[in-house]
Amino acid sequence: MADHVAVKSSNVESVSFHDGVMEVKFKGGGHYTFHGVTEQQHRAFMAAESKGTHFAKHIRGKFKTERKQ
Repeated sequence: MADHVAVKSSNVESVSFHDGVMEVKFKGGGHYTFHGVTEQQHRAFMAAESKGTHFAKHIRGKFKTERKQ
């Protein structure tokens, strides 16, 4: 998996993306993997002014998701 990149967000701590798999670490401690994310979707998330709002609208519930330990 690619290295995580810290993001400016009140909820999201860092994000990584490689070969359609996006990992998101949340400041509250959650760490999730989303499968089937396109490069364009990842870029849109990273460019969003509000990562949390974009995540809730475009990522959560839209992809196969795994919670990581």
